[in-house]
Amino acid sequence: MKLKRLGAPLAILAAAAISLTACASNEGSTPATTSAAPSNLSGTLNGIGSSAQGTAQTTWIAGFQQDNPKVTINYDPQGSGAGRTSFISGAADYAGSDAALKDAELASTFAGCAAGSKGIDLPVYISPIAVAYNVDGLKDLKLDAATIAGIFSGAIKTWNDPKIAALNSGATLPSANITVVHRSDDSGTTQNFTDYLAANAPEVWTKPAGQTFPFQVGDAAKGTSGVADATKNAKNSITYIDESGSAGLSIAQLKVGDNFEKISADGAAAVVAASPIASGREANDLAIQINRKDTTKGAWPLVLVSYVIACQEYKDSAKADLVKGYVDYIVSDAAQKAAAEQAGSAPLSSDLASKVSKAVATIK
Repeated sequence: MKLKRLGAPLAILAAAAISLTACASNEGSTPATTSAAPSNLSGTLNGIGSSAQGTAQTTWIAGFQQDNPKVTINYDPQGSGAGRTSFISGAADYAGSDAALKDAELASTFAGCAAGSKGIDLPVYISPIAVAYNVDGLKDLKLDAATIAGIFSGAIKTWNDPKIAALNSGATLPSANITVVHRSDDSGTTQNFTDYLAANAPEVWTKPAGQTFPFQVGDAAKGTSGVADATKNAKNSITYIDESGSAGLSIAQLKVGDNFEKISADGAAAVVAASPIASGREANDLAIQINRKDTTKGAWPLVLVSYVIACQEYKDSAKADLVKGYVDYIVSDAAQKAAAEQAGSAPLSSDLASKVSKAVATIK
């Protein structure tokens, strides 16, 4: 799927449709098209990356381009890994990624950046990751990290396994085999999911966190929509997925500390707000070291922070102006609220949004 902005008339229609949808679900909400971005920008901006960001990017692009009708923004949700690779090679002006740039990637030469300049990670999207399943008659499934790790590593093979039954007293669990559905592509969602399991169930999840799913189990599908469709089409299946793509599937409760929590954007945002900025990176790189062991009541530590990755300095100053205008709009209250309404994401805290805006201002 490719999301593309095709000019001012379509921009106005798309933005109006989004605004109407938001109003229907949350009357009186601030429309996504309220923007302080300059109206004299012109040119084309190409982004590639996170499929989890797909709905949010559609919303942001419509709002930004209504106020900037001479700008065309294309966003292709190929996946986080493809986004980072395309950005490093210069095939994309910015990347959307559910994982920050790795040390090896930071050592690369960034083709679209000025000589000696690197990419910086700018958090723009926070969302809980759902453990979503398709089992007839099974409601309110409860899982802890060790049991999730057992299921997705292939150690737990049937729905009525004693480890699942112990967490779900009174539930009718089928004897059917579990079909695990995981990402086939290099995925930031996989990075966040495996990071959570490695931190909370290391005795079961014996692989390090990574963007490639590490076990040869179940079925593989590409992108958020791919794993959603595969899970919907396979009875007795389970997957991990950005909550924005989980419509039509049941979502398990997660054991956090001594409590079972229901998935919550607020709980995800609280974990991120309490997590530090990663150390050892450039001054304007805002990669976040998520506290996966947060046991605060209501917390949802199975969370992803998704980034826009941009050059600190572009070869083409016109591209820099477009990126600065667009990302500054993305982190505005109106744009964050619109994404929350459309994608179920959690708005950035005012503190984090302020840090991103200050970092964006340094792009040149």
